[in-house]
Amino acid sequence: MRTSFTERALVTLSPGGWRALAAFLAVMLMGVPLLHLAVPAGSPLHVSDYVVTLTGKVLCYALVAVAMDLVWGYAGILSLGHGLFFALGGYAFGMYLMRQIGTDGSYHSTLPDFMVFLDWKTLPWYWQGSDHFWWAAFLVLAVPALVAFVFGYFAFQSRIKGVYFSIITQALTYAAMLLFFRNETGFGGNNGFTDFKRILGYSVTAPETRVVLLGVTSLALAGTLVLARWLVTSRFGRVLAAVRDAESRAMFIGYNPLWYKLFIWTLSAALCGIAGALYVPQVGIINPSEMSAAASIEIAVWVAVGGRGSLIGAIVGAIAVNLAKSWFTVSFPQYWLFFLGFLFIAVTLFLPEGLVGLWRRVQAHWAKRGEAMEWPPAPLEETAKPVASTVVPPPVPVVPLTEERPA
Repeated sequence: MRTSFTERALVTLSPGGWRALAAFLAVMLMGVPLLHLAVPAGSPLHVSDYVVTLTGKVLCYALVAVAMDLVWGYAGILSLGHGLFFALGGYAFGMYLMRQIGTDGSYHSTLPDFMVFLDWKTLPWYWQGSDHFWWAAFLVLAVPALVAFVFGYFAFQSRIKGVYFSIITQALTYAAMLLFFRNETGFGGNNGFTDFKRILGYSVTAPETRVVLLGVTSLALAGTLVLARWLVTSRFGRVLAAVRDAESRAMFIGYNPLWYKLFIWTLSAALCGIAGALYVPQVGIINPSEMSAAASIEIAVWVAVGGRGSLIGAIVGAIAVNLAKSWFTVSFPQYWLFFLGFLFIAVTLFLPEGLVGLWRRVQAHWAKRGEAMEWPPAPLEETAKPVASTVVPPPVPVVPLTEERPA
């Protein structure tokens, strides 16, 4: 009997997983807005603007980490170019935010300030329609997905994989970064897009807008986690794992790895684009540095630290590393890159399964220890059956035979 889509969706997470997800959404959708808007700023329970912005930024990074885990943890594709897809989504939505400035810019022109500074007279053709929200939302998904599809088709068709694929993705990201650095491309050069004013007619810096953006980011992360979990536990996910572990064998039994890898690669790029679009209005800037090689390597570090192939590990790693980065870049900015390199080496050598794998081992250790210390010991079951008694009959008396002879 076939199960419905709803039934299959409900079993993607365990009951404990659904409870944890509901608690997370309750905190992000009700707890944080209440403490930010209703509690006075002088109260110790007040959540500041900085905390709201930092939380939103970290959750955007967590969404990127889940997208990375889909291709690395479940498809075996190590990408060092996911920063490109993240930045493309950010630039696509940043164009809309720049158009919403209107005449409130420094030069009071309908053109973005950087175009006026460069003496541009009209908008480039690819900026047409960027003042419409839904067109910008379409570009957020379409541009990263299209770039990923075209690049992935030729790469996977050519059977490029392993370290060679990683190097090519990093080269693609670096080339795009150099392109966006140029003023002639019409994306603000090395300054990028900044000084946003409005989104859908509301002030982007208003406290109410910030908590709404945080709530949308939380919902996007939760939805992405459920979607990813549903995919990897479905038949598609099992085939994808087979392609990851033994691609040649999967081909011999009739599966074409190209379309499985291309689908998950394109989906991952689109998810990164969504994360980039949510990141820009909360942080207030997007520039070509988001496409740097270091940014893409950091994404891989988040997944490795949390534990790849677990989805929740990617979220844990992204949150842990970025909170550490926020502290290091304030207290010891010159040592952050050294710490990041040390962290990656330590995880590779001592924690191959990441923080999630460490937690599972600790849980298993304490479970075994609890069983060993159980007192009083459980009574042993009587497994031996009683031996049936045998009754020995009394011996039959032997009567000697006498032979009568004739007289």
